[in-house]
Amino acid sequence: MSDKPAEEPSSIPEIPDDVWEQFARDTERDIRASAPKEPSARAREVTERLKKDDSRAKRKGKGKRQEPEGWRTGPAWQEMNGRARRRRRAWAVLGVPLAIAVAVVAMKPSLIPGDPFGGKADSDPAAVAPLAPETAAPTAAPSAVDPETPTLDRPFAGSPALNWADGAVGIVLPKAKAVGVFSKDRVQLALKQAEMFLVDANLDPKTIAGARPAAALAVLDPKQPDMLTRLNTSLSTPAKAHDPLLMFSRFDPKQVRLVGDVVKTRGRITFKKGEHSGVEIHADYTFVYPVVRTDGSTEVTRTIVRRVLDLQLLDPARYQVTAGRLSVLNYDADFGNTACQVYDGYFHPDFPSAEPTGAAPTGPTTDPYDRSKALGAGEDETCGTVSRT
Repeated sequence: MSDKPAEEPSSIPEIPDDVWEQFARDTERDIRASAPKEPSARAREVTERLKKDDSRAKRKGKGKRQEPEGWRTGPAWQEMNGRARRRRRAWAVLGVPLAIAVAVVAMKPSLIPGDPFGGKADSDPAAVAPLAPETAAPTAAPSAVDPETPTLDRPFAGSPALNWADGAVGIVLPKAKAVGVFSKDRVQLALKQAEMFLVDANLDPKTIAGARPAAALAVLDPKQPDMLTRLNTSLSTPAKAHDPLLMFSRFDPKQVRLVGDVVKTRGRITFKKGEHSGVEIHADYTFVYPVVRTDGSTEVTRTIVRRVLDLQLLDPARYQVTAGRLSVLNYDADFGNTACQVYDGYFHPDFPSAEPTGAAPTGPTTDPYDRSKALGAGEDETCGTVSRT
């Protein structure tokens, strides 16, 4: 038996055509909706005024992974089913003294309801400069922003995610290249599959509303023991031992709904040659979900979810895997602003005006927007609080 790998199959992975077509349509829709638009006259006027103010200010001086066991025996799948930490962060009530609130309003009159001083230009999407795509781990948490209250019209007000990318636009794939026995085109396809998983698991409106993430599941290798079984069990009968939130973002549609159709996205995806002549794909993304209760309330809050996911493409000529599918190496997640010790398969965000649900948090206070630290670095798995939402 020759050790030379068989030539890579040229066929497209056996993912249903309707799944690919729906994914392509949804991605195109998101990109088209988020494409840069010509700034309005009001936005241009504000931008020019800010430039002049800035110029005057400057003049004044202001200013654990497992290995395949052997030839054709397949990976030690039982050791590769992934891990995930159940870290949930309840919403932290951070009071603001009246004097500080008055000072903030004085510095930013647009906070006053009705915007009597013409500050509405701040809500113009054209006036918010989007961040460049993330290419490396940040060195610090995002800077503090004005303590604005999110509304139905401005659900990301007061959030560092305001200038993050909208939905799938934030998942920017790296330039593909050949890796081992896999051609450039095959690596590109694997990256697109990883994108499909991330989009369907975290951004698809139906998944967010509790539907089965069929496109995401279709990407995974059915030959990886227990993985699909565990995920299907978590979706059908959620429990602490089988929690779908470790992989999928879901809210109870009877209790809350998304505000608008935008989920803010920030992160990066990379790939490299794996230890077993395969391709390892690493994704690290944070998703910010603005939600409102379905009881007619207009109070908006946000749940922040960070996910780290490692997928692998192996050579089916050498290992017992399904051609064209990806296996899961590791997965980890951290949830900000959701009830503690509730395992019904849904996020349960706390609203400032409502009594918190779930168990009282006992862990440390953290910043859910801080992407500068490795997920779980220096932390235990207790439920803590978040410093901002």
